[in-house]
Amino acid sequence: MGPGETLLAGLLVMVLAVALLSNALVLLCCAYSSKLRTGTSGVLLVNLSLGHLLLAALDMPFTLLGVMRGQPPSAPGACQAIGFLDTFLASNAALSVAALSADQWLAVGFPLRYAGRLRPRDAVLLLGCAWGQSLVFSVAALGCSWLGYSSAFASCSLRLPPEPERPRFAAFTATLHAMGFALPLAVICLTSLQVHRVARSHCQRMDIVTMKALMLLADLHPSVRQRCLIQQKRRRHRATRKIGISIASFLICFAPYVVTRLVELVPFVTVNAHWGILSKCLTYSKAVADPFTYSLLRRPFRQVLAGMARRLLKRTLRPGSTHNSSLDLASMVHQVLKRTPRPASTHSSSLDAENDSCLQQIH
Repeated sequence: MGPGETLLAGLLVMVLAVALLSNALVLLCCAYSSKLRTGTSGVLLVNLSLGHLLLAALDMPFTLLGVMRGQPPSAPGACQAIGFLDTFLASNAALSVAALSADQWLAVGFPLRYAGRLRPRDAVLLLGCAWGQSLVFSVAALGCSWLGYSSAFASCSLRLPPEPERPRFAAFTATLHAMGFALPLAVICLTSLQVHRVARSHCQRMDIVTMKALMLLADLHPSVRQRCLIQQKRRRHRATRKIGISIASFLICFAPYVVTRLVELVPFVTVNAHWGILSKCLTYSKAVADPFTYSLLRRPFRQVLAGMARRLLKRTLRPGSTHNSSLDLASMVHQVLKRTPRPASTHSSSLDAENDSCLQQIH
């Protein structure tokens, strides 16, 4: 292995470890709390984390071996099975993120009618369609013998067939990425735009209330007034920043690999192995970003993690000083999780949190 392969292998090991830990934590939180797993968003999150966990456990290790050894698994049929899982899970992850964005739009745009518009059984039906679409493409690739070891990506996935089959393979690849990348991206952008409009209207109403309160209370301390104005400016950009992060993470993780796959179809183009492996690592990094973007940094998950930490520490309590130190450690864990910045919730916006604290200081 050269220095480039060593760096890529180290990056892949780090992505693999974080993906396993973070997605396992999400599933553990959902198993611990019935509120997290019974709702519509809970079904979608469990599906997304389960897919990422399977990708990290069954696909990433073989890509790591391919980077280190430069050859496919020796077992007969193993590479085809891994390629089937790779195609299936990657497409399912993109479609699951699109389903989460649609669920967020329904929750924010129609809060009073949300429970009747998208019920848990509707979410299961939606996920069944996503799994069915992913399964169709995976079975088609397997049936056409287009799955195998690709040296450009050091992984078992789609590989270039012989020259007579190139036109069919090009049409299949273009359709796969149109349905598994372009369509989810369009859904994410459209739903995020609608969520952003609702968030802006909420911010405008909060700004009006804040400015009226500041105008009525002329004897308000200057520091409190300044803090309210600073929070008002932050609130204006918060929704844009959070929506931009979700769209940017989708593009950064999937776009390089998709573009590389499409460029690979050009006859006179040869994909650089280092770039191919790096683009593959970026697709794997989506399994790291999604648990934090949609789950672990949200308040309900932080509360469940704090409760699990307190319960675990109480089981290890001992008499005397150990008892007090364990209680102190539990309170410290709770405070750290409580102070962690929270991103946009799947079902409700946290845009009025700072406004409430500001109005409390005014009163």
